[in-house]
Amino acid sequence: MSRLPSLILASKKSTKQMKNIIITGTSRGIGFELAQLFANNNYNVLALSRNIDSINQLQHENITALATDLSNEDDLQQVVEFVSKDWKQVDVLIHNAGMLVNKPFTKLTSKDYLDVYKVNVFGVAELTRHMIPFLQKGSHVVTISSMGGIQGSLKFPGLAAYSSSKGAVITLAELLAEEYKEQGISFNVLALGAVQTEMLEEAFPGYQAPTTAKEMAMYIYDFSLTGNQFYNGKVLQVSSTNP
Repeated sequence: MSRLPSLILASKKSTKQMKNIIITGTSRGIGFELAQLFANNNYNVLALSRNIDSINQLQHENITALATDLSNEDDLQQVVEFVSKDWKQVDVLIHNAGMLVNKPFTKLTSKDYLDVYKVNVFGVAELTRHMIPFLQKGSHVVTISSMGGIQGSLKFPGLAAYSSSKGAVITLAELLAEEYKEQGISFNVLALGAVQTEMLEEAFPGYQAPTTAKEMAMYIYDFSLTGNQFYNGKVLQVSSTNP
């Protein structure tokens, strides 16, 4: 008889529904670390990136990887089909994918801007639009922006396309938080400072950031699960330096 309560608790734990997490930009850096954090803590993860080799090599039972170009409607439809068939609902959506072009302003072309905005802005908007039917009361949409997109912050020359795109998604999240507040869906933005990732190394060779990708992933992990209890339509500046 003394073992009965523990057996009941174990049964309840095993039947508890796992939360469903979508993360973009999971081939490397913060997204790659995030996918592992969620999966290792018993969440279902849908990992979206154009290159899924690194995620597939993990062979994690809680991770499903889909090769996804966020600017491609057919690829987005594959995401919709997976969610509608296998999940039915999305608890957390993390817009982590990003593209950076580092060029002097006079060298930037319309194509440069379009390439950056396709990933950093249009991709965020389109994936969110497709996932709205699967978001419910308590769902949390987290957009990873940058201190470069914050008004009044120090700006780096050469990042006109990148920084302006990161400012655009801040406004988008603020608007969506208002538009969907009655449904109980939360939208927040984390504006990150410098994080030691492959993208940072490619843009600024030799620069050493004070924060590792894994450290930042741990912060985003916690915020995405609990931040919507305290914030909606807000931008949090996550940086130990200026910017």
